[in-house]
Amino acid sequence: MQMRNQLKDSLKTPEEERYSGKITRHDHFDDLTDIDNALNKVPEHLAIEERRRYTESCFGHLLQMDRGMKFSAGIVHRLLIRELHHDGPEDEMRFLLGRHSVRFSKVEFCLITGLKFGELPDTSTYDMVENGIHQRYFEGRDEVKYAELKAVLRIGVFSEQ
Repeated sequence: MQMRNQLKDSLKTPEEERYSGKITRHDHFDDLTDIDNALNKVPEHLAIEERRRYTESCFGHLLQMDRGMKFSAGIVHRLLIRELHHDGPEDEMRFLLGRHSVRFSKVEFCLITGLKFGELPDTSTYDMVENGIHQRYFEGRDEVKYAELKAVLRIGVFSEQ
């Protein structure tokens, strides 16, 4: 009992400061289907190479995810209000679950998401292609909104020039 009380004293959000709210946002992974559909609309002679490049990119594993998965903000919220102060590494979080201090670090993140940690590729070495995707579909603008990218993927009309 003493250990539980010590852990409760370490909560970042004390129980008396919690609010009772209802979060009803449940995200679906429809965008993955949009990407898959867009790749399926690419002309056949380009599709094999495009799909290979996509699946070998950092986003490739997304095509293998279960489309029925849902994100529950409520679960994340309930977990975050149980976050503990701790003396461990800065890139690690600890939560009070039941009577236990539970760690969430890079290791657990990788296990859950299937993503890997490591060096990011140097994108400065890539050359801008004349009349590339950025120019053809987004008029070379510096900023492209997510909704615009999604619309291009949904339409799925791609040209080589």
